[in-house]
Amino acid sequence: PKRIEEINDISIPNNLVIRKLLGKSARNIASKTFIIPVTEGMITGYLFERQGSRGISDLTPLIIFYHGGGWIWGNMNLYNFFCAHLSDITGAAVLSVDYRLAPKYKFPTAVEDCYDTLLWAAAGCRYWKTDPDRIYLVGDSAGGNLAAAVSRLARDRKGPSIAGQVLLYPVTDGRMRTKSYEKYKDSPTLTDKQMAFFINSYQREPKDIFNPLFSPLLSKDHSRLPQTLIIGAEYDPLHDDGMLYADALSSADTPVKYLEVKKTVHGFINYPKATGTEETESAIIQFIGGRPVEQVALISRKEWLRAQKKELRQIKKQSKHFMDAQIG
Repeated sequence: PKRIEEINDISIPNNLVIRKLLGKSARNIASKTFIIPVTEGMITGYLFERQGSRGISDLTPLIIFYHGGGWIWGNMNLYNFFCAHLSDITGAAVLSVDYRLAPKYKFPTAVEDCYDTLLWAAAGCRYWKTDPDRIYLVGDSAGGNLAAAVSRLARDRKGPSIAGQVLLYPVTDGRMRTKSYEKYKDSPTLTDKQMAFFINSYQREPKDIFNPLFSPLLSKDHSRLPQTLIIGAEYDPLHDDGMLYADALSSADTPVKYLEVKKTVHGFINYPKATGTEETESAIIQFIGGRPVEQVALISRKEWLRAQKKELRQIKKQSKHFMDAQIG
């Protein structure tokens, strides 16, 4: 359709501008390309990991990243910097996937592609020296929607264990009825009209928006899901989607933390110098590093390092007191 072609044409210069703003990718990160078998097809996956030797028993976390783009556009030309950077700051291996896009491939193709990627990745953990008990799903916008859907499929199909999920300004309700849609309908990076177009392009039929794999917020069962970190932007039509989803998970006793980045807009994570990007990266580092989600905070990386050093000093002090007591 012509409208889709127009959007793809627009994305090309935007990608070039973004690459210029981002600068050079992390130098110590190596990438590999894989062909991943999925239902009725093949898709491309990209693995980013730190260079250098590791011990045989040194297993790192594995992050599976699902990119945004309204389910209709987006690929690794836009997200390779972010994935390399994510691997660099967390020490995890990051697997990103070019799932099949609408309107050619309607719902639930993207969901199934992303779930098949989880199955494939979990089976290859030992080969990559990644820890099958520390698989995290991360996604932004429509990718956050897919991460939430994959977590549900893993639960319902008794699939691989997921240690946690990070949802960055996710789509959780396809009905577009929240107050933030009205309040920020003309947001500079995402408008209500664009979201309506994305949803109409993705759905196979109107009733799809009531499917929990399309609109996770509308599910009747929010229990037994992995611990979840949701990060939203204040000036975003999707602001309430993330906040309400956090409330739903909390009501079902699923460990969850909602963090709101003030004075910023949808998509900020792609810009290192944008308001809240550093604090969001710090929150992801804390979460992937094993900090309980309830304790994760939006603080700068310097503040986080200071907090870590303080905790380490306290642990050493407690250990010394314990040893002194044993000797005495």
